[in-house]
Amino acid sequence: MNFFKEYFDLIHSKVSAIDSEQLVKAVDMMRATSKEGGKVIILGNGGSAAMASHISVDLTKNAGIRSISFNEADLITCFANDFGYERWFEKALECYADKNDMLIAISSSGKSLNIINGVQKAKDIGLPVITCSGFDKNNPLSKLGDINYWVESKGYNIVEMAHHIWLVAIVDYLIGKIEY
Repeated sequence: MNFFKEYFDLIHSKVSAIDSEQLVKAVDMMRATSKEGGKVIILGNGGSAAMASHISVDLTKNAGIRSISFNEADLITCFANDFGYERWFEKALECYADKNDMLIAISSSGKSLNIINGVQKAKDIGLPVITCSGFDKNNPLSKLGDINYWVESKGYNIVEMAHHIWLVAIVDYLIGKIEY
């Protein structure tokens, strides 16, 4: 058995399973948000938080679409302390989201309560929402977005790699280059 060949073949199969038209819909949503003066807000926990930061910076710097993620330690600890960990994204969106913004919510399991509450707040505000999840197809997050990306895997790294590749591919599509 060649672990790495099987591993990379598995990632390739999961990444390639998405309908590319679903990625184009995200591009259209981001362009419309930017045209209306809005920003892309990206939420995630753990590795997904790191991914949110990466994609947010790339959208802003390379694709010219304003984006933020909520990964500042002082913001997280203050809001989690004052409102509870399950509600801190929701409260951050109350403070930072504007009516023309959109949200990308990333949760491998699709069961992270702070992410779900954040998505509910975004919907209450009227923001378009893209979700990225994995594990069980009928996880709570996978039913909440205007666009819902799902990876058929129970492996965190497999799910996160697929999400990351899809989101980076969207950035490169916006830039208009595969390699630069």
